[in-house]
Amino acid sequence: MKTLHFSIQINAPKKKVWEVMLGDKTYREWTTIFMPGSHFVGNWNKDTKMQFLAPNEDGKMGGMTSEVADSIPYELISIKHVGLVTDGVEDTTSSEAKKWVGYEKYRFMDVVGKTELMIEVDTTHDFVSFMKDTWPKALQTIKELAEK
Repeated sequence: MKTLHFSIQINAPKKKVWEVMLGDKTYREWTTIFMPGSHFVGNWNKDTKMQFLAPNEDGKMGGMTSEVADSIPYELISIKHVGLVTDGVEDTTSSEAKKWVGYEKYRFMDVVGKTELMIEVDTTHDFVSFMKDTWPKALQTIKELAEK
């Protein structure tokens, strides 16, 4: 696993950035950059189960199964990825699923009336390049949505 860091300053209050990033409709908008059809099942409350899903080329759901490790409204979301979802089936025990165990954290900091959104994400070495290319685009989309 490699931990990557990304950030962007957004001309909007933390509450609005939070709502854009985590609201169902806008989440689907900014995560399409990672995979068209991306969405979540669950809620952002601490100690709850979440699934981050998107259809594969056969239309079956795949993605990550996770737990919300911490949730402080308008401050922090910490997600622990615990496995994969393949064709709609959760897998937390295979060697492939265990490669993806890690964290994703979103921090929302007030900076003189603006919000600094900071991302920390653990990823496999195979996905480092993809994440370095995709997260800045996703953050730009969040910025555009929040500044509307």
